[in-house]
Amino acid sequence: MAAQPLSRICWLLRSSARGCSSGVPGTQPSPREPSRPATEELSRRRQFLREHAAPFSAFLTDSFGRQHSYLRISLTEKCNLRSVPFAGQYCMPEEGVPLTPKADLLTTEEILTLARLFVKQGVDKIRLTGGEPLIRRDVVDIVAQLHQLEGLKTIAVTTNGINLARLLPSLQKAGLNALNISLDTLVPAKFEFIVRRKGFHRVMEGIHKAIELGYNPVKVNCVVMRGLNEDELLNFVALTEGLPLDVRFIEYMPFDGNKWNFKKMVSYKEMVDTIRQRWPELEKLPEEKSSTAKAFRIPGFQGQISFITSMSEHFCGSCNRLRITADGNLKVCLFGNSEVSLRDHLRAGASEEELLTIIGAAVGRKKRQHAGMFNIAQMKNRPMILIGLFLMLQDSLPASPVVTSWGPVPARGRRPRLLLSRPMATLWKEHWAPQAPPLSWLWLGAGSPLRLYSSRADLDTTSTCLSPGPRAPATASGPWATSDQLTHVDSEGRAAMVDVGRKPDTDREAVASAVVLLGPVAFELVQHNQLKKGDALGVAQLAGVQAAKLTSQLIPLCHHVALSHIQVQLRLDPSRHAVVIWASCRARGPTGVEMEALTSAAVAALTLYDMCKAVSRDIEIGEIKLVSKTGGQRGDFHRV
Repeated sequence: MAAQPLSRICWLLRSSARGCSSGVPGTQPSPREPSRPATEELSRRRQFLREHAAPFSAFLTDSFGRQHSYLRISLTEKCNLRSVPFAGQYCMPEEGVPLTPKADLLTTEEILTLARLFVKQGVDKIRLTGGEPLIRRDVVDIVAQLHQLEGLKTIAVTTNGINLARLLPSLQKAGLNALNISLDTLVPAKFEFIVRRKGFHRVMEGIHKAIELGYNPVKVNCVVMRGLNEDELLNFVALTEGLPLDVRFIEYMPFDGNKWNFKKMVSYKEMVDTIRQRWPELEKLPEEKSSTAKAFRIPGFQGQISFITSMSEHFCGSCNRLRITADGNLKVCLFGNSEVSLRDHLRAGASEEELLTIIGAAVGRKKRQHAGMFNIAQMKNRPMILIGLFLMLQDSLPASPVVTSWGPVPARGRRPRLLLSRPMATLWKEHWAPQAPPLSWLWLGAGSPLRLYSSRADLDTTSTCLSPGPRAPATASGPWATSDQLTHVDSEGRAAMVDVGRKPDTDREAVASAVVLLGPVAFELVQHNQLKKGDALGVAQLAGVQAAKLTSQLIPLCHHVALSHIQVQLRLDPSRHAVVIWASCRARGPTGVEMEALTSAAVAALTLYDMCKAVSRDIEIGEIKLVSKTGGQRGDFHRV
């Protein structure tokens, strides 16, 4: 057995729950004698440890002098969430992954054998991952047995939070002393759309349970992806005002099958710039040794935020992490495709010395740093779910007798400066959302219920659903209300993007509409949310929001616009068996947002068609039109 380093052995002095068999002299107080003063005993033991401390294990030290004291063990490849292709490809490819047969996965005894071996060599922190580790039936027992390993300071878990509130009290008693909860959006409707599972309230309940049990900080992992959740940065930061959270923003990383695209990655510097525009007082905290995170704090806030900059600013020079996959392979680098099977050697009867030789050889081959982001994207590697990091999204929606704005969940005690809706503040204060129908219902007297759906990026509560009226002429104002010249062609008639570099920034807003004629059968199913595919209005609304943000990628000559507001509303029109869609977009910039509004309405309509096509082929999409626009040199436009 290798001797224990000083820092690791010192931890034993702080653990009253374990017996000390490390060779350190100690005495137990006798009932008949007064115990020695604690400070004197602690001083004497520290002196002994200073005299007997040994260097870190050579087996876990690589050729660049990095000492690997942190081990991540995947307990399972399975997960209790099911991501759809839109965003879930981060952790699982669209076509799924072939799970390892149960017989080829590490048994509990094999997990503990390997953990014991690594701890004896100097590992003082073990994190349990998955898949979703808390779906493993013996997870509490595994934690309890790890807790008995002398020298192990930290037992942590990374979870999606679905089972956390139920298991955390037992896990804490067993010895769990750190946890990370993966949470990539605060918009409840987006949760259900992505993973097709309810349970957002359970994640929130788990976060509060962790705070209640004294975990500080509670780390919340958020993978930031452009077009998915980069518009929620400020709402995540605001959670740290009243709660002891460490919200960790993770740069989107490439793994096998997740169709990584550089354009989807939001860099650390871009995120910091966005946050500093709202909170210029944001201050950087000192970096801890071997930390992967760059930590920041806003003065006066209880919690903090961090950034995991794996892509834009790697931290390979201080890496102290090793990983064991659920099927027993040792990975010395998360982004490397080199693995060695410890399971096979264990089952072949390898001795402890032979295992250490194999481990030491693998660690010794670890490179100075991983490849660049573009090279990583081309490398063959495991999907993320088979390594032990994942996108975790879940949902439960609030019930309301009025049109509900399903916006981000605010933090308890947070001031209303970010304009979050009052119903959502109530939801957070009560720790979890009550079970509710997928959409809000507006009851009109004794008649049939009329379903309304509204998503509003800035949560303006003054707007109302608009009713489609008869076609009417449009009016325009401004010095150049119309033009007989095409703007997206050059002098030779070829397609060209308009140069807006010299145009002034102005406030721009546009509203567009569309109508989907469903027919009586499909309309009835949508009205009562009985489609087999699920919540048609909810999916269509989310598609409209995403389409607005991705317009420049869909329409070749459109400029990218940083939208400050997106609102998509769907209203049932029983008289025509139709769904009326209204989409509005707002931004400040040199170019208008008409195309964003039109694209939003059109894609929402197409999505509704897709959700209902199995029921009826007699569905018509029509009346896609610009309703109004304001701002810009050509003046305002209003269809009246």
